[in-house]
Amino acid sequence: MKKKTTPEAPAASVTWETLESFAREQIQLVIQRVLDEEVTSLLGRVKSARRSPVDGEVGYRNGHGKPRRLSLTCGTVTVRRPRVRGLEERFESRILPLFARRTEEIGGLLPELYLHGLSQGDFELALRGLLGDAAPLSASSIERLRGKWQAEFEEWRTRPVNPDVVYLWVDGIYVKAGLEKEKACLLVAIAGLRDGRKVVVAIESGYRESTESWAGLLRALRERGMNAPRLVIGDGHLGIWSALAAVFPEAEAGRCWNHKILNVLEELPKKLRPQAQELLRQIPAAETQAECEKLRDRFVRRYQGGYPKAAAALLRDWERMVTFYRFPQEHWRHLRTSNVVESPFASVRLRTAAGKRYKKVASATALIWKVLMIAESRFRRLNAAHLLGEVAEGAKYEDGVRVHHVNRRAAA
Repeated sequence: MKKKTTPEAPAASVTWETLESFAREQIQLVIQRVLDEEVTSLLGRVKSARRSPVDGEVGYRNGHGKPRRLSLTCGTVTVRRPRVRGLEERFESRILPLFARRTEEIGGLLPELYLHGLSQGDFELALRGLLGDAAPLSASSIERLRGKWQAEFEEWRTRPVNPDVVYLWVDGIYVKAGLEKEKACLLVAIAGLRDGRKVVVAIESGYRESTESWAGLLRALRERGMNAPRLVIGDGHLGIWSALAAVFPEAEAGRCWNHKILNVLEELPKKLRPQAQELLRQIPAAETQAECEKLRDRFVRRYQGGYPKAAAALLRDWERMVTFYRFPQEHWRHLRTSNVVESPFASVRLRTAAGKRYKKVASATALIWKVLMIAESRFRRLNAAHLLGEVAEGAKYEDGVRVHHVNRRAAA
C-alpha cells in the first residue's frame, strides 16, 4: 500500500523536476488542515468527538463545499471550505473568505504588470505561467479587479488626511489616454509627515496645472483635515504658487532645482550645456545662502553677455530657489527638488503606453493611483526625522542651523 505523503514525511521520490508541484501539494495540505482546525476551534472538539452536554457548542460539521482554486504567489492550489451546520452565522473563515479566489499579493501583482507594459490581452498567458493552468483568471475577472481599483480610488480620495504634514511636494504628471485629444495632467501631492513617513495625499486630474486646478486640490486637502504645511516644493509653474498663496498663505514655497537647471540649459547652445550644467549643480550644493548667491553671480557674469536669456532664467523667482536654507540642513536633499514625486513616476513616464490602454482619463488615474499605493510602501523615510517636530512647531533656521533667539531685554 502506498504511503500517504504528509508535510512531516516528504516523499522520497521528489526530484528537482517535480519540486514545484510537490511544494504546492504540501501548501495545499497545510491550508486544508488549517481550515479544518478553524472548525475544531469553533466547536471545541475534534472530528467525531461527542458534544459536551454542559458547555459544548450545538453545531456540528457538515462536510466540505465544492473544490475551490486559490491563487498564491507560489502557484494555484485547490481546497474545500468546511461547512458547519447550526452555527452558520458564527462561522466565517479567516483563512479563506467566502468569495476569495486570490491572495492580496496576487492582486498587488496585477498593477505592477500593467506598470511594466503588459497589455490586458497578455494578462492571462503571463499569469497562468506564474500561477499554473488552474489559476481562476479570465478577462471578466481582470475587468472586475480594475473596477475595484476605481472604487477604491474614489473612496481613498475622500479619506481624512493625516494632520501632521510638515512638507508637501507637488507636481503635474501628463498622461495620454486613448480617446482624449490632448494629454491630461494629473496633479499629484505627496506629504512628509512629522514621524518621517512620506505618503501620497492627492491625485487629481487638472487642466494644464492651472491656478484653479491647484487651488481645488489644496482646498480639498484642507477640507479633508490637512494642516498648512511648513514648506511646499514644486516646479516653476505659476499655477501652484498662486493657488498656495490663496489657500495656505502661511506656507513657504520652494522651487525644484532640477527643473530650474533644465530651464536654464534650454536657453544655451547644446555645445555649452555640459560645462554650464556642472556650474549650475554647484549652486544649490553651497553650504550657505551667501555662497550660493556668489556662485549664482559667477554664472550670470559668465553667460549674461552672450546668452542673457539663460542668465534671466536663473535669476527668475530666485527667492523660492533658496527657501531650503531656512530649514534643517539634514533635510536639504529632500527639499531642493521635487524628486519625491518624480522618482515614483519614473516608470510611468517611461511607459506612457500604460495610460493609452484606457479610453478615459479617470481609468488611467485609478491605475496610476494603484501603482503609487504599491510604491508608497517602499518610500524612503525622511532624514533626521527627529527634527520634523521642531520644524512643525515653527523653529527658525539660518543656513540649515537652528537659530536660538536671545531675549536681550531679559538678559540685560
